[in-house]
Amino acid sequence: MAILGKDVIAVLIKYVLNRLIQIIPLLVAISILCFIIIQLPPGDYVTRHVTQLRQSGVILSESAIEALERRYGLDRSLPEQYLVWMRNMILEGDMGISFLWNRPVTEVLGETIGYSILISFLTLVFVWAVGIPIGIYSATRQYSVLDYFFSFFAFIGLAVPGFMLALFIIYQIFTHTGVVFTGLNSAQYIGAAWSVSRFLNMLPRLFLAIFLIGMPQLASLTRTTRAMLLDELQKQYVITARAKGLEEPKILFKYPVRMAINPMISTIGWTIPALISGEIIISIVLNLPTTGPMLRRALESQDMFLAGSFLLIVGILTVIGTLLSDILLAVLDPRIRFGGETN
Repeated sequence: MAILGKDVIAVLIKYVLNRLIQIIPLLVAISILCFIIIQLPPGDYVTRHVTQLRQSGVILSESAIEALERRYGLDRSLPEQYLVWMRNMILEGDMGISFLWNRPVTEVLGETIGYSILISFLTLVFVWAVGIPIGIYSATRQYSVLDYFFSFFAFIGLAVPGFMLALFIIYQIFTHTGVVFTGLNSAQYIGAAWSVSRFLNMLPRLFLAIFLIGMPQLASLTRTTRAMLLDELQKQYVITARAKGLEEPKILFKYPVRMAINPMISTIGWTIPALISGEIIISIVLNLPTTGPMLRRALESQDMFLAGSFLLIVGILTVIGTLLSDILLAVLDPRIRFGGETN
């Protein structure tokens, strides 16, 4: 794979710059879409807050309601609210104030997003480290007992929702051991300083979360690897290499595997947000200290800046993942980078 020539590097740089230029209007469109989505439910945070107070017997005057709207900037038009939000975010790194927590959005996200990034990253590593070898084995041992075994569990992983499996597992654990297997730590370690014992207590819970979040992606990657590799192994260049007496591992890893991973690289763009979306649902079920439960509460209370900022982050991750997959494909496949250069 000769990609070190000056001409090739120049083409790659031009290709990447073209992609970066295309990202700018895309990010603007994503931010507008996120803002529109969080405005779709009727009313706003103040309306919901006033309704809750009225249900508890507290009646606010019109002047008090107007003061709340001015405080949260809800007395402005929607375009003004969007422009102020984007201006503060771009120029000052200020994502706004969370109405629900009455704190800056960056602080609220900062408390939970670290766990989300850690779990999503470890899940991605787990999916690729397990899925690709299983897919290669299934393709090279087609119709073997283990191939049927892996295929069966791949279909189960695609068919069974992760949250349903999570409920089943924690129910079985509680039934047989009496342990409530939710959260990242047992009750005695919550709020305690980090130690070896707390870390060891966290490992099985962390692995369960990683397994449940990554199961659909693992199943999909396994089937995709198997299918792509089976297609490559039937091509003429592989048959010719075998006829020349080349060793099977050399034939397998020199070209077929490399060609088969192209479609997998192209899925990075949607794999990252898919993991985060799966993490949201599983986090709610397992009561993990991540962004999932926080986003649910923000959406329920119409905390527009917090919910909008999180949706925007997911959208940005999608764009970044797509850009990374484009760059990797351009490096691995000359047809893509030269095709992009001619466009």
